[in-house]
Amino acid sequence: MPLFDYADAYASDYAHYKGGAWCYEDGCLYRGLVLLHQATGEVRWLDHLLRLTGPQIAGDGALAGYDPQEFNIDNILAGRCLFHLHRQTGAPRYLAAAERLAGQLAAHPRTASGNYWHKAIYPNQVWLDGLYMGLPFQIEWGLRSGDPALVEDAVAQMLGALDLTRMPSGLYAHGYDESRRQSWADPVTGQSPALWSRALGWLGMALADSCDLLGAKAPPALVAALADLLDRMAPLVTGNHLWLQVPDMPDLPGNYEESSASAMFAYVGLVAARLGISDKVGSMTLRALEGRLQHDPAAGRARLPGICAVAGLGGDGARRDGTPAYYVSEPVVSDDPKGAGPLLMGAAEHHRAALQRAI
Repeated sequence: MPLFDYADAYASDYAHYKGGAWCYEDGCLYRGLVLLHQATGEVRWLDHLLRLTGPQIAGDGALAGYDPQEFNIDNILAGRCLFHLHRQTGAPRYLAAAERLAGQLAAHPRTASGNYWHKAIYPNQVWLDGLYMGLPFQIEWGLRSGDPALVEDAVAQMLGALDLTRMPSGLYAHGYDESRRQSWADPVTGQSPALWSRALGWLGMALADSCDLLGAKAPPALVAALADLLDRMAPLVTGNHLWLQVPDMPDLPGNYEESSASAMFAYVGLVAARLGISDKVGSMTLRALEGRLQHDPAAGRARLPGICAVAGLGGDGARRDGTPAYYVSEPVVSDDPKGAGPLLMGAAEHHRAALQRAI
């Protein structure tokens, strides 16, 4: 499978995103490697994961460059790989590291409505990104530690965030400011002003992974939210089976087909299909992304183009104002793990589906 060749070469070349400090960007790749190992049983994916995480996780579970007092919800995401590493190796440092991350969540500041702040430097704010960064980990930790209250809290936070960010279209704003103090926040709703495809992709993956972890015990409201999201995103797909950076504004100057959000929705659609929740999107987008890979002679391998390098709200003067024009102003790069990681996740899910069909 060409996507497996891309995944193997990408992981072989990968340099830690922040010089080796524990971060969510690395975590996107780690999640893809976990799913590839689970789907195929091939040891190369576990070998990549062990090699890349090895320098970041000390024997006592300390994580390189990690400060829980930053209360950065992004730092939780990479912890999803710790459960798989512990199952595969039995080494206690992995659960010790997971416990450190769970400790951050236990003390993490919340809005009055009960949702985790995005970061200490973004007080009173809930971003769709953060739902994926923190809540599936909390569900998995709650299941692993036998604490149903953690699972219930994560589900309540996710459903609460949907209520806070739901726009008149039925889709969801990137962010919500409970204080209404941010310049990007609507004074009535507290919401940021526009749709951003990758934020919706983070949300989709949060819903899909939560439904997958909970299986038959997934609350009907969570299942319905995932099905509804895919119902609303499916008509926004382009003729190339991809999603635009600003998905509902095809005539916006500078708008473009964005690879990371498209990879996220390929993965989400494939998971939803396996769970019997929705068959709206998935394999066509994965094939489109495979066709989008471009050979780089200098690197000697393929690269995935068309990835928004980064986008956020506030924290950068007036520029990060959450408008459609802002989202298309950020640099576009190739092979960022926020796109490559979900592409690997989708490849793993596609392989899993193919094996199921062959039985």
